[in-house]
Amino acid sequence: MEFSNVYEDSERAEAYSKLEFPGTYYLAYRDLPKIISDHVKGREALDFGCGTGRSTRFLKRLGFTTVGVDISENMLKKAREIDPEGDYRLGGDEDFSHLQQNAYDFILSAFTFDNIPTMEKKVGIFRGLRDLLNKEGRIVNLVSSPEIYTHEWASFSTKDYPENKHAESGDQVRIVQTDTEDKRAVVDIIWTPASYRETFKKAELVLVKTYKPLANESEQYQWVNETTIPPWTIYVLGAHSGSIRL
Repeated sequence: MEFSNVYEDSERAEAYSKLEFPGTYYLAYRDLPKIISDHVKGREALDFGCGTGRSTRFLKRLGFTTVGVDISENMLKKAREIDPEGDYRLGGDEDFSHLQQNAYDFILSAFTFDNIPTMEKKVGIFRGLRDLLNKEGRIVNLVSSPEIYTHEWASFSTKDYPENKHAESGDQVRIVQTDTEDKRAVVDIIWTPASYRETFKKAELVLVKTYKPLANESEQYQWVNETTIPPWTIYVLGAHSGSIRL
């Protein structure tokens, strides 16, 4: 399967660098401080797939010493422009030799695995991330729920891509981000909860807990389906300890 990561595009990087946490994205980050507080010990963090540094800056505001890693030099260039004092590094495609093993208390991956094709690739990267964790370290894997590609949202539209409804794990799907200047469709890889559980098992990671945040009508945004259908799924993973609670 041929797959090109759209976020390597310089125009996309420019538009994405201006995006913070509006609309549907708000739900992705709203609960993270509490989730992190409940599951993470220590302050050494890695933001895997940091893009233009939105999540890296988010973690730094929470008090973490954070390294941002991404495969796109265009994205990293914007991250460094926005946050000149930040630590942003190129890499992360299964080879993590430039990072210290067993050193991190916490690894955040926000939307990164939406853009990684094939089970083999996902498992290889998760194994690499696993080896970066210390004994009690945790990975928080924030991904798009499959339903995001088949409904309308405050920040996304899929109405022009009815073929998404027939997509299975590993298939390419298209979605438009309505909160950015770049209205070209983003091409993602759909991956079901069952496929994620299989991925985690093959990578020898323990699924500690799963979260599916829903919106509240009292919140400031004009929700579309967010109050009844969770657009995001947040997996908390451990390499050495934890119990499975789905």
